Amino acid sequence: MVVTNAIICDVRGEKKADIRIEAGLITEIGENLNDENTIDANGAYFMPLLVDTNIRLQDSVLNSRNIKAIANEALRGGVGHVVLNADSNPAIDNEVVLEFAQNGLSELEGAKVDLMINTLKEDSTLSNIAILLKRGAIAPYMSTIAKNDVAIKIAQYVQMYGVTLFCKAEDNSLISSGVMLEGDISAKLGLAGILDLSEVLHVSRMIEIARHFNIRILFKSIASPRSIYLINQAKKDGVDVQCEVSIHHIIKSDEACENFNTTAKLDPPLASASDVTLLQEALKNNQIDMLTTLHNPSSPLNKEVAFYDAEYGCEALSDALPLYYTKLVKSGLLSMSELIKLAVEAPSKSIGKVAGLIEVGQKVDALLFNPHAKISVNNGQSLYNGEELDGEVFMSFQGENISSFRE
Repeated sequence: MVVTNAIICDVRGEKKADIRIEAGLITEIGENLNDENTIDANGAYFMPLLVDTNIRLQDSVLNSRNIKAIANEALRGGVGHVVLNADSNPAIDNEVVLEFAQNGLSELEGAKVDLMINTLKEDSTLSNIAILLKRGAIAPYMSTIAKNDVAIKIAQYVQMYGVTLFCKAEDNSLISSGVMLEGDISAKLGLAGILDLSEVLHVSRMIEIARHFNIRILFKSIASPRSIYLINQAKKDGVDVQCEVSIHHIIKSDEACENFNTTAKLDPPLASASDVTLLQEALKNNQIDMLTTLHNPSSPLNKEVAFYDAEYGCEALSDALPLYYTKLVKSGLLSMSELIKLAVEAPSKSIGKVAGLIEVGQKVDALLFNPHAKISVNNGQSLYNGEELDGEVFMSFQGENISSFRE
């Protein structure tokens, strides 16, 4: 098979070329390639499939049906590899649940799905981290509701196994009563707020733990510019810490919660408009390490209720690449190559994988993306419902598996 008239885009940049694919491998990249089986890309991007390491299942319920649905939804959005968040129901914090989840990964179509483990049990004691990692979990996850002695034990396991600790920075005593960011909008709506200190305090604490034990920490779904500043200052000191930010926090402010819009009830809460500007500046200044759709779907039963009672989260996975392209690339915040660094290379590295290049000799793990197409978001659980987005994923290549999304 030959893909002609494509714009090959990876972390190194863009170039127009043809690509020959044989037995699931890229065997040649050049000009005027011929084959009986030819796909004319018509100037579409041929680029790596995206990677997202912060995905939740429908209503956070862990079962094979929901895993299958996520895998299919991800691929339609251009995401070829997802890591499921560990705080599901049941949580992935013991061998029985891990094996149950792994059984749900068998014979999957769509995106590749991996599992992280919850290092804390429901009673805030340690799960059996060593066994769960040995049995195939991709990364350990920890909320900073963990007390210092428990956090230190987790750090020691991370040090022993050389993995990245996925860390959600939050303060249980500050988040328990609030439902959105504390500020002018929460006051206007009469809703209990959450101080951004909930995140910042624990980012600072975990930076010191990373420094002391010389471990790698990825702070998940950061929302405060102050947290990003602290993380980048620590990097300058040689501490191995990184931050992930969702597209929603870069694009939408807490003003999206007006009219008690439960789709904008996210965890962590959306930032103030002034902080959104700072988050965009941090993105342009290479101070954000990776991106996520923070996909967290809920049934209407759990969202179409009073704001205080609604579940957290919104849906974005099936529109991932068009969203990134429209909101970040076409707007001028990022180049396409920079997007690939943030949404392919960096998240892959956090789980010990290598991705982000299109090269001869590698297994093909790519997609065709037409940036000139238009799609409409028709999803009441999306923050972008009713909007028109630029770009369409119309084909994916995963080894010898080829999927077309054009009807």
